[in-house]
Amino acid sequence: MSNFEKHDLTNLVGKHLVYTYENGWQHEIYIKNDNTVDYRVCSGSASNRCVKDQSAYIVQIGLNIYKASWTEPTGTSISVVLNLRIQLLHCTAFFPRWVIDEPEKTACCQNDYLNEMEAYRKAGPTYPIEIMDEFATITAVHNCELNDDSVISCATSKHAK
Repeated sequence: MSNFEKHDLTNLVGKHLVYTYENGWQHEIYIKNDNTVDYRVCSGSASNRCVKDQSAYIVQIGLNIYKASWTEPTGTSISVVLNLRIQLLHCTAFFPRWVIDEPEKTACCQNDYLNEMEAYRKAGPTYPIEIMDEFATITAVHNCELNDDSVISCATSKHAK
């Protein structure tokens, strides 16, 4: 049997991680508590995208290896594996077609535009789904308090288009 408890998130909650994908795009994620994440896209096609209080399923899948999964109002589904032992992240994202065709629509503080995100999702198109499957290097890990809204603050210069 395993030598870890799959629901023990003690070594993960409160962590603020900065990571860089192999294509150079930088993101950050804050594990706000045992079922909530905040994240920000710092560069790439959806640069300045920020999401606060995203409900997520978070479990430990190995010793200091975690998985967080969620579905967003945009219709995008995400699953992220965070390997704190070797500073590696793996993300699989399932993007609806409209997000791929017009990523600039998501480059905002999503929480301020939930109605718009839901309208974009309903308008579609949602298919074909684009799957992104990428590795990233965790370049910084910060220990923060739980439920600290100041760790990732939304960009106010960008808004939904």
